[in-house]
Parts: sequence; structure tokens; C-alpha cells
Amino acid sequence: MNKANKINPIDIIFVRIFIYTKVMKKMAHVKNKVEQFRKYYLRVFTKYDTMKELLDLILPRDVLACFEVVKVCTTSARIDIYLDEKNIPPAEYSGQGVLSKGFTVPTSIQDFPLRGRAVYLHVRRRKWQLPSGDVVSNKFSLAADGTRYSREFASFLKGILG
Repeated sequence: MNKANKINPIDIIFVRIFIYTKVMKKMAHVKNKVEQFRKYYLRVFTKYDTMKELLDLILPRDVLACFEVVKVCTTSARIDIYLDEKNIPPAEYSGQGVLSKGFTVPTSIQDFPLRGRAVYLHVRRRKWQLPSGDVVSNKFSLAADGTRYSREFASFLKGILG
């Protein structure tokens, strides 16, 4: 072999150092991006937890266990909160192959006023189709019997008005 074809061991070391440096820079960049991503999602989840806690205080008891807030509309006179039932089949039909078949017509329920504005909950319950073809829904008692008021709000009004 002639001298021109021989590889100098020093050159190999320099190439390895060069490649190692490039790889380490790339890894540092990726590590930085991962850290940014982690911080962003931590903020999002913290905000979500804070919002959920606030909604638990505003909405009637246990509503968030069965419903999710899909929209909120506000005006100077009222707050409209739209709730859809979560995709959880009725307990008595679990394991029977029930299928979600959309929602019922929304029911409007008046709740406690907030900041001088009337609050209305627009609730859509899911319809479930059984293998037999029958359609059923979960049973929820969000409104007081014979009223369009939430149970807590109706109880409060009854205590004041008698």
C-alpha cells in the first residue's frame, strides 16, 4: 500500500470527536425540546385541574362525573353552559354490547345566578341502543321534580320563598 491510501489515526480521532460533538449538540437540542414540551404540558394539566376544580364549585354536585362541558356562552344577562353526557353506558346494560346513538334533545335547567347573571345548563343525555334494538338512556335527576331548576337552586328558593 502506498502512503496516500493509509489512514492517519489522528484523523480518525478528529473525525470521531467531530461526530461526537455533532451528536451531543443534537441530543442537547432534543433534550431542550423535550423539557419545553414537558413544561408546556405541565402548565396545560395544571390549568385543566384548576378549571375542573372551579367547575366543581360552579356546577351542581357530581355533574362533572357524568357530563363534560362542551361550550360556554356568556352575555351581560346570562351564562349558558352546554353539557354532554360522557360515553358511559347505563350500568344495568354494561357488557351487553350497547351502542351510543347520539344525544337526546337538550334539557335546559336554571341554576344559581353568578355575578348577577342567570345561569342555564343545557344538558344532552346520550341515547343507547341495545342489541334488541331498544333505545335507553341513563337516568339523572339534575332538576328538582316539577321544575326546571337545579335541585340545589330549587331547595334554596323553597327555603327563601317558603
